[in-house]
Amino acid sequence: MSTQPELTRILADFSAGLRLATLPAEVVTRTRFLVLDLVGNMVRARHDAESTPALLAAARALGMAGGSQGVFGDAGGWTPLGAAFLNGALAHSLDFDDTHAAGSLHPGAPVIPAAIAAGEMVGASGADVLAGIVAGYEVTCRVALALPAGAHYARGFHPTATCGAFGAAAAAARVFGMDTAGIESAFGIALSQAAGSLQFLANGAWTKRFQVGWAAMNGLAAATLAREGFKGAAQALEGKAGFLAAYAPEPQPELALAGLGVEWELMKTAVKPYPSCRYGHAGIDAMLSLRAKHGLKADEIEGITYGTSRSGMILVGEPRDKRINPQNVVDGQFSGPFVLASALATGAMGWDSYQNLFDPTIRDLLPKVVCEQDDEVQAEFPANMSGKVTVRARGQVFQEMVVVPKGEPANFLSEAELRAKFAGLVDSVLGVDASARLADAVLELDRANDVGAFARLSVPAVRLAGE
Repeated sequence: MSTQPELTRILADFSAGLRLATLPAEVVTRTRFLVLDLVGNMVRARHDAESTPALLAAARALGMAGGSQGVFGDAGGWTPLGAAFLNGALAHSLDFDDTHAAGSLHPGAPVIPAAIAAGEMVGASGADVLAGIVAGYEVTCRVALALPAGAHYARGFHPTATCGAFGAAAAAARVFGMDTAGIESAFGIALSQAAGSLQFLANGAWTKRFQVGWAAMNGLAAATLAREGFKGAAQALEGKAGFLAAYAPEPQPELALAGLGVEWELMKTAVKPYPSCRYGHAGIDAMLSLRAKHGLKADEIEGITYGTSRSGMILVGEPRDKRINPQNVVDGQFSGPFVLASALATGAMGWDSYQNLFDPTIRDLLPKVVCEQDDEVQAEFPANMSGKVTVRARGQVFQEMVVVPKGEPANFLSEAELRAKFAGLVDSVLGVDASARLADAVLELDRANDVGAFARLSVPAVRLAGE
């Protein structure tokens, strides 16, 4: 393990000193866009994710209800920890939230709910909440880079949850206005809570969502404990029994500091145009393009090959018998064959596509889709989450490779496209006018005086089930 003896202190000092006024304008704008994207996910998941009723019932049973904080899309009041937990879990429940390719994680889901909950606790300005969110993104992504994330994945960890606990702690602590020593202590407390397992892949378990929400809650708890003087472990990241040494075989802590404060990992974060594992998105882009160019129809298909990276094979390609026989939404989200079949058969891959899991046309296509590691695609990774689709139909071969999927930083969504995605998620819950008002408010986060207003604006006029 290479050494970086002051890694924890440096990231804590960076977080403590971060000010909105000194951030590049493009970072501020992009952060507002990322918040808008996550809010859309939370509102729709409160209404539509199959895990939500059990999640809310358990939170009530644990005494998290009855507080003054808001959960997006929900009319109830929650405790700070309850709001952070539920918003974080909802943010990740559709698997439609933002992604950071090099870190192989979703930074927004643990970070943004922790920052908003902290902001409600102390009546922070929107500008301070936005600064906290930037700090949280940078810490989450940079800790993942130092593992590095691939080796962490290989050990069965879910970096969105493990690294996200540190990012959530940084975000909340920055919102609280804590100093370097306080944030170091918060990191030391987060160390004792950093958890998240990939075993959810075995049966489509809802633990993927839960552990991300728990990371948001853990980060808020860590920052609050440290703020009240509770002492956390020193050298939480680089120590002998610290996060990097314990969670990965050959960490590279210097990667966490490369370009710190100059190169923004937040700007390297992508937004998903499709609600599925990011490793399938280049394939969806390519399939939709081939369908449009050549008028391909499902009943013409002889075979489809999806070329992806090694990491892509782990998450959307193997084991093949499971990927071609998805039984639930999580299975579908992590099935390269399903998302490509949906794109080809229907011309779309949206949240409503999961209603077609057992559609006969798509079921007929699934065994015709073969995922394989492609050398050309692998050469692009991790800089790009590329994919190549080869379709055999009509006695011909049609092929397209997408190097930079839609939504990646180099191919980012416009404000209009982000609003369209938001509307597609939220209009059916709030109605068109209320949805637009919520979007407008979120995009003015840096000028807000009351961050709790966002959750109140997200409450449907008609009460949802379980309220």
